[in-house]
Amino acid sequence: MPPAPPAPPLAPPRRVEVPMSTTNSKVSESIVAAGLTIEGKIEGNGNIRVSGRFKGNVNVKGELTIEPGASIDGEVKADTVYVGGEVRGHLVAASRVEFKESGTLVGDLKAGSLTVAAGSKMRGKVEFGWKEGEIEPSPASEPKLGLGH
Repeated sequence: MPPAPPAPPLAPPRRVEVPMSTTNSKVSESIVAAGLTIEGKIEGNGNIRVSGRFKGNVNVKGELTIEPGASIDGEVKADTVYVGGEVRGHLVAASRVEFKESGTLVGDLKAGSLTVAAGSKMRGKVEFGWKEGEIEPSPASEPKLGLGH
């Protein structure tokens, strides 16, 4: 049997520009799959589902879903955040945050609205119900608790 001909040389990788569709109103979803650990930064428009581990900051115009057993270690900003796993870092949502039974946050939280399921855990400062630009009460005008004073 004659020897196989040599394989052709590999072409260098090239960048392919893909135009974003302006007619498709369906929002895409990107996934960090279970079993993956990724470090870096996520930014952009669209929905993100984290089933694995992500170390870094997330800033998306869309929904962020953190599945049970998943974790994010970094600052999180999104329109809506569903927490079923663990977040270690500050969490800011333009409209709402929803904690599932298995959800955990170690860090501060700021959201338009907040839903907390029994069994979820959080350690940090919480602000919700304030609209962007709305004046918050100053520390001097906040009511004081009468604890023996």
